[in-house]
Amino acid sequence: QVQLVESGGGLVQSGGSLRLSCVASGEYRNLQQVYWYRQPPGSQRELIASLTISHVTNYVPSVKGRFTISSDWKNTVYLQMNSLRPEDTALYSCRVMVIDREGYAKNYWGQGTQVTVSS
Repeated sequence: QVQLVESGGGLVQSGGSLRLSCVASGEYRNLQQVYWYRQPPGSQRELIASLTISHVTNYVPSVKGRFTISSDWKNTVYLQMNSLRPEDTALYSCRVMVIDREGYAKNYWGQGTQVTVSS
């Protein structure tokens, strides 16, 4: 089993920055792919950023150029968020695909960290 714990959320003014972290613990060989999602109040969860171990990144248009996903490929995933806007207010959660000790790919989710952007 792998556990994920996100941190770094909070209240920030419009135009500010936050850096989210997602730390994985448990038994696995390495991270393979990492993702950040967000769920605004009253809305569905959406994928906003992804990164593969071969360094392929994807972002939704609403965050491209403002958010950056990165990872140390050992146990931590980051989301640097700049130029934050009130519409970025949401519960942010990470998902990781790991290679387990038997060589199989498995996905795990974190519980999320709240980001609130005031105008």
